[in-house]
Amino acid sequence: MRPLTCIIVDDEPLAVRLLKSYVEMTPNLQLTASFTDSITAIKAIKEQKPDLLFLDIQMPNIDGMELAHSLPEETHVIFTTAFKEYAFESYEVNALDFLLKPVRYHKFLASVEKAKKLLDTQQTAVQSPQQPLTVFIRVDSEWRNIPIEQITYINGMKDYVMFYLDNESKPLITHLTMKAVEDMLPKDKFLRIHRSYIIAVDKIRKVDRNDCVYIGNEIIHIPDGYLQTFRQFLDSRTIDK
Repeated sequence: MRPLTCIIVDDEPLAVRLLKSYVEMTPNLQLTASFTDSITAIKAIKEQKPDLLFLDIQMPNIDGMELAHSLPEETHVIFTTAFKEYAFESYEVNALDFLLKPVRYHKFLASVEKAKKLLDTQQTAVQSPQQPLTVFIRVDSEWRNIPIEQITYINGMKDYVMFYLDNESKPLITHLTMKAVEDMLPKDKFLRIHRSYIIAVDKIRKVDRNDCVYIGNEIIHIPDGYLQTFRQFLDSRTIDK
């Protein structure tokens, strides 16, 4: 496995030095940059797209929560702060972990190992799409491992998406973009038919003459922008002789 890349952003120089020393002690973890100013950090984060960002929350100008909302999809946040009351808020930006200062090395290492397992799972999914897959999503304060075959459809609402599963009476809600969900699901099993809907194609019950898809308990009308792609899919599955 290639080394995980990381960036440190903290307005306290001592905190930066401590985290740097932890990175040096950790196998397969590579520091690409560190910053004490969040504004300067933003450009580097967007250009480098590190795997991990160790991010303080309370900082001048742009605080850690604000910065986390503008990150590349490839970058996972591990918050570092002296204030435990921020723990719940960190879940709102889908943070990978939350470390209280003073950060202890064993806690730091556990967060890095969690990141490695998550990225390994995502990489395996990309490399082996023919195998039964699962995806991890953050629900409340925990990561849920969701079998791909149980997903019926996904509905996006602003910065959140709702996963509707065969065996769940209520959707699982997580902080993600529809683009991120679309990218992580196998293209032969899922199709985006609307700005706000991705469906499991094998679970479509019927399609009516008004271009409405019946799936689960939902009836989804396909808008013009997605209609051509859907009709191509439908033609590939239709027996009409």
